[in-house]
Amino acid sequence: MNKKKPILDLSEERGILAGDSAMTGFLRYLEAERHYSRHTIEGYFQDIAHFLMIVPSVADKDGCRWQEVTERDARHFVAELSSSGDKPTSVNRKLSSLRSFYRYMLLENLVAANPFHLIRGLKKPKLLPVVLNVEEVGRLLETPEKYWTAQENASGKKSNHGNPEFLGLRDRAILEVIYSGGLRISEAIGLDLKDIDFRQEVFLVRGKGKKQRFCMLGRPAIEALRKYLACRAAEGLGEATDSGALFVNIAGERLTTRTVQRDFEKYVAFAGLPSEVTPHKLRHSFATHLLAAGADLRTVQEMLGHANLATTQIYTHLDISQLVEIYAKAHPALM
Repeated sequence: MNKKKPILDLSEERGILAGDSAMTGFLRYLEAERHYSRHTIEGYFQDIAHFLMIVPSVADKDGCRWQEVTERDARHFVAELSSSGDKPTSVNRKLSSLRSFYRYMLLENLVAANPFHLIRGLKKPKLLPVVLNVEEVGRLLETPEKYWTAQENASGKKSNHGNPEFLGLRDRAILEVIYSGGLRISEAIGLDLKDIDFRQEVFLVRGKGKKQRFCMLGRPAIEALRKYLACRAAEGLGEATDSGALFVNIAGERLTTRTVQRDFEKYVAFAGLPSEVTPHKLRHSFATHLLAAGADLRTVQEMLGHANLATTQIYTHLDISQLVEIYAKAHPALM
């Protein structure tokens, strides 16, 4: 049985960084210039604090001497992380945080070199994303309404979370929109009513780094949204023409990521699907099904909001049977 790694106590290192002018400037840069989320910025801060723990000689009572960090220190950092059991993805993320910090300090003329520039990350095992087939996706999308109807029938009264009909229609619409546009969960709950264009059958999505893209609104998603918005209006939670959040709770407030994740887990269990299925797996399934249907990689890249085509290419490995069939039909050597 694998033991969980103990949680690191980085309070001392975090205290040192909080008073370091280079660090505070970097955090402001990430927020103001790069438009990173608070969660992402906290990750950078934590990673750099971990570096201070492993290479404590960088700091003293007078502050951090970033210009004295050497390539040897950088290699020691990676070696310590690896030997302590950090996964390659975790090691590489922390390495990337330090690279970015030093790039910032170079721009600000705070250091003369980036000791992390030539340090190579650890090789990551190529894991294909778990996806649902079309039948499984259909089963999952139908589940919210069935789940809340079953809950009402079992208890004989309305849920503390609100009208079961409203909950079922709302969550069906959320899942339909995620699958229709290949959205991240944060992108789905970040949608406003004004972002939906039923006439053009598209909607505007704000992705990572506040980048915007248009996603297609399929007919099942349109139908699910119309039913949800009608029920939402009947519940007194706003008309379809109002501004503000698209997906709301019974208080009329925007849903949180955790709420959607928690309910999603219930739907997965109710539908009899594997427990490792998450909202993000709907995004994976969207990409895989598009490619299987003949969409080109660049188009899928745009739809997913991937900055790098290599990120999208992992999905091309998921439909080998189709590739074999096309090869058998078209390759000159077999004709």
